[in-house]
Amino acid sequence: MLYERYPALNTCKEDIEKALQLMVDTYKNGGKILVCGNGGSASDSEHIVGELMKGFVLKRPVTDAGIPEELRKGLQGSLPAISLPSQSAILTAFINDVDPEMMYAQLVYGYAKAEDLVIGLSTSGNAKNVVNAIKVANCIGTKTLALTGERESKLSELCDVTIRVPEAETYKIQEYHLPVYHYLCSEVEKEFFV
Repeated sequence: MLYERYPALNTCKEDIEKALQLMVDTYKNGGKILVCGNGGSASDSEHIVGELMKGFVLKRPVTDAGIPEELRKGLQGSLPAISLPSQSAILTAFINDVDPEMMYAQLVYGYAKAEDLVIGLSTSGNAKNVVNAIKVANCIGTKTLALTGERESKLSELCDVTIRVPEAETYKIQEYHLPVYHYLCSEVEKEFFV
């Protein structure tokens, strides 16, 4: 359906499918997903985490017998994910006290484990704070995924998978990022909740 609605994305279909497998493998291995970006990509980070942490297309009933029935009714199945831009207290402290270009790298260093996945969103693929987060993730042995525009970039050199959508202007790149990550989140959800 994604490729029918957005035929231009056929140019990056192979990488989208690789990204899907990375996300599925992360959750099958007991990991979590950390997402970061700046500006509109920070908003996209929040959006991705929202789709993973609660029901997106599916209801995701909770069947955990350790949680009483009256609580289960008010919960939904969750795929663990953290939006790094939402960590405002530590981010502003780190920006003020240490180094703005290392703000996401610090959070990756503190949160990430080898079984996790770090997703970096950057329309240019060269945002220094996102690039540094990916560099730290690589040092830890964490898998990495980037969503960028069509140009080669630092992120495309560093990440295990880079989805380079076929646009060069910022807002047009972001217009493609949305259906890509909606597709990824809905397909991951089907894997674990159907």
